[in-house]
Amino acid sequence: MNDVREVEVVVVGAGQAGLSSAYHLRRTGWEPERDFVVLDHSPGPGGAWQFRWSSLTYGRVHGMHALPGMELTGADPARASSEVISEYFARYERTFGLRVRRPVDVRAVREGPGGRLLVESSAGTWATRALINATGTWDRPFWPRYRGQETFRGRQLHTAQYPGPEAFAGQRVIVVGGGASGTQHLLEIAPYAAATTWVTRRPPVFREGPFDEEAGRAAVALVEERVRQGLPPRSVVSVTGLPLDDAVRRGLADGVLDRRPMFERITPDGVQWADGRRVAADVILWATGFRPAVDHLAPLRLREPGGGIRVEGTRAVADPRVHLVGYGPSASTIGANRAGRAAVRDIERLLARDEPAAA
Repeated sequence: MNDVREVEVVVVGAGQAGLSSAYHLRRTGWEPERDFVVLDHSPGPGGAWQFRWSSLTYGRVHGMHALPGMELTGADPARASSEVISEYFARYERTFGLRVRRPVDVRAVREGPGGRLLVESSAGTWATRALINATGTWDRPFWPRYRGQETFRGRQLHTAQYPGPEAFAGQRVIVVGGGASGTQHLLEIAPYAAATTWVTRRPPVFREGPFDEEAGRAAVALVEERVRQGLPPRSVVSVTGLPLDDAVRRGLADGVLDRRPMFERITPDGVQWADGRRVAADVILWATGFRPAVDHLAPLRLREPGGGIRVEGTRAVADPRVHLVGYGPSASTIGANRAGRAAVRDIERLLARDEPAAA
């Protein structure tokens, strides 16, 4: 165990949640590399944003909230969000001296000697007294399985692989999924594609009017209740409905957002419903969301019978040394900021350090 490095806290992930947590660790007087280390498996700064498709410009991003302590100002709304936000995250890391190690793949977290956790990674092993897991969901795209899927002769891809609308020129495209990504993909692809078809498991719910603070709190509370019960978290967006903006109104009016119920099976040249109706397709685009990337925590046996990790605040109920930031109710950008601060306060109490946590 001579090659094991000891720290007080390991932060896994350097997206919004991880950087927020690292910022609050610094504000309490903890030193990067000496007291805590931030490990990120991405090639560069930007979290999941760096992988977003180029047509998602910064002006079209919904719900991007500044990291704590430094606003994002003066960004060109016509630039790709992947560029704008990656540059902002890089500047943030430099400004606060967060010294993120990348690319580092965390392979497993398991029980170690002396009450510490062992964080095993491609860059070595750390023995830590507490862990902030901020790995998000981007690395675990959810692919549903349907009968006949393996027979489809066309192309199947997930939102995580979306190349932009031009790649679908002249093709017949089926978009599966009733969330924000599905509607964005459809509205972008329709002018280029030969035909589009929208399929969802449930009828989409469109939200009219402003989404005020009270509605936001109610939505977060619904997600929070699931993680308290040890159920897999749903996204905050899944309980808020789709905003009925001008682009969506046009999509509804011109038939692009004409939703069909879920098909029964996939055929070699398209999909088929139970009543025999068929739609031919060259591409099936699965806009079916993501799941939390927490497989590396499996050795700690944190999962409940319901399939999720039971969390109170950010703390895993089964192991108070583990905090999940950006999980469930804190998956939004503003939620991740607040959760990062809360996790650090809780860890301060856990480790019984003398200095108070920063406000």
